[in-house]
Amino acid sequence: MKVRSSGLTDVGLRRENNQDYFRVDEDLGVFIVADGMGGHQGGEVASQMAVETIHMVVKESFEKDKGITPYELLQRAYTRAGRNIYSKSMDDSNLKGMGTTAVTGLVRGKNIYIANVGDSRCYLIHPPYIWQMTDDHSLLNEQIRAGLVKPEQASLFAAKNVITRSVGFEDNVIADVIERQLDEGEYILMCSDGLSGLVSDKRICDVCLTLPFEDVAPRLVEEAKRNGGDDNITVVFLKTETTA
Repeated sequence: MKVRSSGLTDVGLRRENNQDYFRVDEDLGVFIVADGMGGHQGGEVASQMAVETIHMVVKESFEKDKGITPYELLQRAYTRAGRNIYSKSMDDSNLKGMGTTAVTGLVRGKNIYIANVGDSRCYLIHPPYIWQMTDDHSLLNEQIRAGLVKPEQASLFAAKNVITRSVGFEDNVIADVIERQLDEGEYILMCSDGLSGLVSDKRICDVCLTLPFEDVAPRLVEEAKRNGGDDNITVVFLKTETTA
């Protein structure tokens, strides 16, 4: 299975700096979105460190340790990223408490493995439907799952941006990892909550299915900004194609 990719990040309309970071590598089959937190500087550092570390671990495995399973590889990558970020935050008081979300797609053959920590998301789009593949590690989602908040009340929840698991805030982290077989004509969309918090799943699906591939990420960023743009916005869009 071949995957075509497109990625875009934008500071939005309300933030002074962009604490999101992403990476797409079609040759390695790895795609990553991170949304940092921890003050003006810490969020930028944490998200970049997470993305670059995860990418490096995957690349090292591709070159030296091909026997490792995708599950083991992704957990190794997140563990190393978390420890690197935590160690740096302990060495620099200006970065203390920093951390980041990280959602990663790893394509191997006909399968995709999704690893997630935090509330950045991965969606599967199988025309005409869209599903959220990842589970948000957020206080809001915990309240919804406990039945204390109804989904339709989510936009009114005062602590909707509080996440309950991140990469680097502590020295160890466990990622959720799921596997799914990809079919030709399906799409994968990964994003920070600067998109998912301002553009509905239905509208995301509509844009992905009606616009030319190269126009999807710019349009989704534009729509998030049109709806307020109160956070950084990052989109990574993948299209599956069979190889000849």
